[in-house]
Amino acid sequence: MKAEFDGTRVEAPQEAAVFYEQSGYGRIEKTGKLRLAVEEALYLIARGKIEIDGWSFDHLLSANAANHGFLRSFIVYRDIRERGYVVTTGPQDYRIFPRGQRPGHGQSKYLLRVLSERDMVDLSVVLREAQAASNMRKQFLLAVVDDEHELTYYEIRISKPAAKEESSCRVDDLPPASAIFAGAPAYVVEDGSGITETLKKFWCGTMLDASRLFLAPAEVCWLLEIGKLSLSPEMTAAEYEKHASAYDPEFTDKMIVYRHLRSIGYSPRTGYKYGHHFRVYTEEGKHSEMLVHACPHDLTMPMSLISRSVRLAHSVKKKMLFAVIDDADMVFIEFARMKL
Repeated sequence: MKAEFDGTRVEAPQEAAVFYEQSGYGRIEKTGKLRLAVEEALYLIARGKIEIDGWSFDHLLSANAANHGFLRSFIVYRDIRERGYVVTTGPQDYRIFPRGQRPGHGQSKYLLRVLSERDMVDLSVVLREAQAASNMRKQFLLAVVDDEHELTYYEIRISKPAAKEESSCRVDDLPPASAIFAGAPAYVVEDGSGITETLKKFWCGTMLDASRLFLAPAEVCWLLEIGKLSLSPEMTAAEYEKHASAYDPEFTDKMIVYRHLRSIGYSPRTGYKYGHHFRVYTEEGKHSEMLVHACPHDLTMPMSLISRSVRLAHSVKKKMLFAVIDDADMVFIEFARMKL
């Protein structure tokens, strides 16, 4: 079937409307002709469904490859089509319909954004697009094209960790402790009351020796805030947070996340070994179930960093959550690899 390319779009005659009606290609114009995105036209040319005078597949591809993001967009489009899905444009880059469904005969399931492995990812944009997809009852996906033109798909979820049911370790049952200030951390000396063992049951501290329990800065600040710790020399929670922030510029953001996790009954510990702020336990005696990184709402990070984080989290059977902080509000974004 013959089609025409005017330099920006491809237009096929009225009889090409069958491509839309059967497989969801393009848009039917008021004239009855079928308007195709260049990605769609390339795919149809490759399958021998249409021809464009003066434009072979290679000529059309090379002419458009100079446009930013075009090549990776076509690679993603082709991959999704080859998997048996109907895919159309926007409102992100693509809408994907479940197998057997198409425009006018079903609802799209996914909204997808195409990225390169070298792109910087603005978490505020990801959050906005994921929330928009959720409001439309769709799942938001990222398709990332690496430099060898291989694809990785990520499902983006707005996560809200559920508060734990009643725990055997209740904060109200935690007795007050005294600690000695040691730079940024502090330590508790066992006084015969079993205080170090009690703190360990609350997932606080690490034993330095048989009688001294070192508390991490986040633990010190939290225990001061809930009135379960006193420092020597004396210091309020606000004074301690200001002091700790001089050592760690991320401390205030980390504390927002730490407080929230503690408030819903979770036990955050340092996630340094995994390259993130916290590893988080939700059950006593179990392995940590998630990695959490505290992020300002306007933070941008390389897609390659997110990829490494997700790969590592999956390899140790944990979820990867980025806690996006806007003022004192917080939303968790989960990145999870998926197969379409």
